[in-house]
Amino acid sequence: MSGIDDRGDAFENKFAHDEVLRFKAEARRNKLLGLWAAEKIGKNETQAAEYAKEVIRSDFEEPGDEDVFRKIRQDFDNAGVEQSDHQIRRTMEELMNEAITQIKGEG
Repeated sequence: MSGIDDRGDAFENKFAHDEVLRFKAEARRNKLLGLWAAEKIGKNETQAAEYAKEVIRSDFEEPGDEDVFRKIRQDFDNAGVEQSDHQIRRTMEELMNEAITQIKGEG
């Protein structure tokens, strides 16, 4: 029975580890996304850093990425930044890939 328990523990540990990595990657992606959007909006370096934190915090409103997308979309609309929904979502995907690569490089 010990072998089954050990395998179960290994799967649980891997799942927990993967969830931590996913959380870190999403937070990193949101920071990168915030910095990208801040540049488009015309914020200076200090404002961009604070804005990136706002984007990270916006991800805690609901599960998934829609809360982050809505924040960027609304902020772009308010600032008159021309970016299609597709462009924003594509950038979110590209930055997630970059964030995963960065996180893996740290391990």
